[in-house]
Amino acid sequence: MKTLKYYIASRKENESEFAKDYDNGYEQFKIGVMLKIARENAGMTQDQLAKKLHTKKSAISRIENHAEDIKLSTLEKFARALGKKLEIRVA
Repeated sequence: MKTLKYYIASRKENESEFAKDYDNGYEQFKIGVMLKIARENAGMTQDQLAKKLHTKKSAISRIENHAEDIKLSTLEKFARALGKKLEIRVA
């Protein structure tokens, strides 16, 4: 793992385009992971959540795995379906 961290740090330091793309991709990845963890903590499967949101399981999978262009309204519906409240913070 240390080698991977070194590689990423080196590329980010020397290639500004890589740094920008990496940081953006990582943020999107984190959103998908947070949504998946919230669903799992609520004890729901993708299929159960999809039924609650009147959509397909594939749509839930796409949200969890490719959260790059997810609408705020979709995030709010996702959270509500899990019995959660969406909070957005700028730090």
